[in-house]
Amino acid sequence: MKTWRRSICLGSLLLVPLAAHANNQHFALAATGRFDELARLIEAEEQTAKKPLRTADRHALCFAYSKIKRYDKLLPCLDQLEERIRSGDLRTRLLGLDDGTPTVHVMRADALIELGQYADAIEEAQKGLKWLREADSDDLDMIVHLMAAVSLAATLEGDREAGSNYARELDEFQLGLLGRDYVGTKAMALGRVYMALGEFDKAVKAIESDTTFGLRSFLDNLVSGATLRGVNNWLWAELPRDFMITKAYFETGRIDEARTGYDELLRIPQVRANGEIYWQLLSDRARIHELDGEIDKALERYREAVEVIERQRLSINTETNKIGFVGDKQAVCGRLVDTLYQAGRIEQTFEYIERSKARALVDLLATKNELKGASLAALTEADRLAIEQAPADMDALASNAQREAEAARLTEELRRNDPELASLVSVTAVPIAEIQTRLLPDEVVLQYYLSGEQLFVGAVTKDAVSMQRVADGDLTAKVRRLRVTIQEDEDEVRTRDYAKELYELLLGPVRPLVTGKNLLVVPHGVLHYLPFAALYDGSDYLMQSTLIRFLPSASTIRFLRTPSGTQKDPVLVLANPDLQDPAMDLPFAETEGKFIAQNIPASEIFARAQASEEIFKSRAPAFRMLHVASHGEFNGADALQSRLLLAKSGTEDGSLTVGDLYNMRLDADLVTLSACETGLGKVQTGDDVLGLTRGFLFAGSSNIVASQWKVDDQATGVLMQHFYANLSQGKPKREALREAQRETRKTFAHPFYWAAFYLTGLGV
Repeated sequence: MKTWRRSICLGSLLLVPLAAHANNQHFALAATGRFDELARLIEAEEQTAKKPLRTADRHALCFAYSKIKRYDKLLPCLDQLEERIRSGDLRTRLLGLDDGTPTVHVMRADALIELGQYADAIEEAQKGLKWLREADSDDLDMIVHLMAAVSLAATLEGDREAGSNYARELDEFQLGLLGRDYVGTKAMALGRVYMALGEFDKAVKAIESDTTFGLRSFLDNLVSGATLRGVNNWLWAELPRDFMITKAYFETGRIDEARTGYDELLRIPQVRANGEIYWQLLSDRARIHELDGEIDKALERYREAVEVIERQRLSINTETNKIGFVGDKQAVCGRLVDTLYQAGRIEQTFEYIERSKARALVDLLATKNELKGASLAALTEADRLAIEQAPADMDALASNAQREAEAARLTEELRRNDPELASLVSVTAVPIAEIQTRLLPDEVVLQYYLSGEQLFVGAVTKDAVSMQRVADGDLTAKVRRLRVTIQEDEDEVRTRDYAKELYELLLGPVRPLVTGKNLLVVPHGVLHYLPFAALYDGSDYLMQSTLIRFLPSASTIRFLRTPSGTQKDPVLVLANPDLQDPAMDLPFAETEGKFIAQNIPASEIFARAQASEEIFKSRAPAFRMLHVASHGEFNGADALQSRLLLAKSGTEDGSLTVGDLYNMRLDADLVTLSACETGLGKVQTGDDVLGLTRGFLFAGSSNIVASQWKVDDQATGVLMQHFYANLSQGKPKREALREAQRETRKTFAHPFYWAAFYLTGLGV
């Protein structure tokens, strides 16, 4: 099947899909880069008509979503568009009858690239190319777009060689005599690919190879009458084209040209609706302000860029996609933090580090059951209004002001009624002063933040704030080396050497503030995997002298709830569940469970077949403490599927996953996970650790004790017996754990046996 159509030459990787019925209003909004208005218009038309959109309008709507980065709407829109095309409705373009399937693949591939799902993006692009081959299609612009998507995804995934090979194939791809209309398409596609490869001179050369771009845009505007109306139908193409050229200038040291180019772009109102380039414009302009010594202006631009990124992230409705989306955008927050630090604004530095971590934290709050209903509807509306605040032209300023005012009203209402929920709309870190008031006696917050090869080490006491920056590009290797040594090497001398090196790196910069203090540790990145209890100060392990607790962000301190006290029973114990495999039996776990039940009256213990997922889900909400002694599994590919292994029963398969926990409501003062790898979680971009610990925290537990590696059954049994004996004597949670580690160390000296366990939460 041959396809035929007339298309406008493109200035971006995606073409503007124009309706087959030539909806002039849709065309005008798309052509002039007013994608937010286009999306609202088509949504209103669909609501008014009370019937599904025609394929042409659905196509235009999907494209608008792709430009304003409404990922929550884009992906379902593409699914609906694809289904309409399959049903036989192929009228998707102006003056043409071509099948829109390739453009579905292009938009989906580009979205997957932006969400960090590079392998899926390559697969999607290759589907499009296969469809074109099988259809014997000469749709040259689609071929170019899809080839570019494959190159981009491979490059961003880290396979530079493959990305370069695909780029070379694209460069050598011949358009032929009939392909002169697609010279601009290929030029822009190559430009974007070379930008990703960091070959900026090649990018500019490729873009500027389209020597007739200006003439074509001029003639089209003239002939269409756009010039007489004072509009530019080619703005949608000019914005990404001018941005890439200007960015190449910046990256190659042509700062004066870049400064002028960025300022011109930022003066165009429609650029705010072009989500793929707006945050980059702001970030790069901030970097130039830094070079010019204009620190306040730089900070303002960085803050704006962070806000844009956060609004885009709000439109992503799956955790995996949120994680992938952050990617290179996390560097913007890093540059903001570094600029604040260099300017000597230490408290603001701390607060933005917290803001970065709180973003990951509050994203997960959205999965809680109580966020459904009217409040969630209000949240969704506030999010929408926040995203739509940019006016497309002067005539839209009034309506924009109204939207902004309404968004502010909704946000304030949410803030009064539900501060947790409100934080999803506007992320604000808990002020340092409030954190200071909530610290336990003799406690100091250790706040860590990794940005490239820079490590920020912050310390907050009740009356002081300090921040130090340390250059260390080998931190990941050092943490890995210590963990491997602890788990695989019985040489305690070597373990101490590595542990001392990390002690000096992580605590040395703020030693005066932490000496003699207990610690509230807020890790970042790879530090989530570090057993802080095993750090060595030169004379002994940190655990020996220091009480330690952890939080995913210091702002969590505001949201940790003290249990209501309505629980009727003290401890629910699930021990040594029958997993239908003798090799998985944990006899000491069962002994450990019996010890707990004997020493804490009115406790309930379920072992073997009775230690089931069904029992846990049905009984856990009624208990003050929960103890699970079983195997745990960390799923590195999908951390939401990390799980505790329990016995099967009824309709439950015995896998208590992180996802299950997000749908539970607990009221527990303590959850103890006496299992393997229960505290591990995948360190994501944006510093989210999606492990069982986080799952229990958001289910409503105020303290969680978990392990960081596969622990020894016998040693764990000893440690847990001491832990619960200490609790029964009324000792606070963090102290009970520390004393249990001390006692276990007397029999099992090596850190492997006692350092895996750590406490997250209130600590009391």
